[in-house]
Amino acid sequence: MYFIYILQSSKDYRTYVGYSHDVQNRLAQHNAGQVPATKDRRPLKLIFTESFKTEQEAKKRELYWKSGAGRRKMKNLF
Repeated sequence: MYFIYILQSSKDYRTYVGYSHDVQNRLAQHNAGQVPATKDRRPLKLIFTESFKTEQEAKKRELYWKSGAGRRKMKNLF
């Protein structure tokens, strides 16, 4: 099972979208500074997850959340 996750920075309140099969481990990696994209925006908190059966479905949904329409929807939800 794969998951889409949305993280929010407690530093600048920006969001980050990613996918993983282990969200808690991935969150720990982000907060430990092991992910270059979020290293300077720590600490991060998990604000949303979605689950998918396949990696392909998760990747497709990740691209949606990173698109203009997905970002607009995210802004309305959070």
